Amino acid sequence: MVGQTVGYVRVSSAEQNLDRQLEAVGECDRIFQDKISGSSRAKRTGLAELMTYVREGDLVKVASMDRLGRDTRDLYAIVDELTDKGCAVQFVSERITVDKSGTSPVDGLMLGILAAFAEFERRRIKERQAEGIALAKALGKYVQAPKLSDTDVEQARAMISMGIPKAEVARTFGVSRQTLYTSLSRLKNNVVVITGADLAEPSKAEPPAIN
Repeated sequence: MVGQTVGYVRVSSAEQNLDRQLEAVGECDRIFQDKISGSSRAKRTGLAELMTYVREGDLVKVASMDRLGRDTRDLYAIVDELTDKGCAVQFVSERITVDKSGTSPVDGLMLGILAAFAEFERRRIKERQAEGIALAKALGKYVQAPKLSDTDVEQARAMISMGIPKAEVARTFGVSRQTLYTSLSRLKNNVVVITGADLAEPSKAEPPAIN
């Protein structure tokens, strides 16, 4: 299946102008842009639109690998997702094209190498985190902040909708009010309004009468 040629460009901290990347990807049926440098994938709206737009048979052209992924793991995840859709991904600077159509054994090898490096990077980060935590514990400076899972957040929302004060909900889950507010706000398209009443310590409610 012959599809479209779709370009993707993203600014870097050193180069905010996209002209060089646009020249590298050349003529495309459509080009998606992200003009925020160093941002997480969740904030890269251009990439999100590209992922939704592309179809099987499309060719995604990028000036270089570092413009598509922020690190090896990010790069592999994006390439893997695109090739799973039946797209090919071409990196102009590296002169590499990756797809899963089986047209070239080198393509599969490149994807395997990316996966291996991604796993290596993941393990290295975990090891460095573990070493840092061990050192902090040895120095008596490590305190792990409690977190709320997505299930906890949904339960917290339900409690708040029943009229239970947010401060009381935070105590129920054993977290600070700020952690609760952050957890409630982290999901996309959900807004939590924090009022002065929320920040104030609620008065104790009288226990319900037992008949």
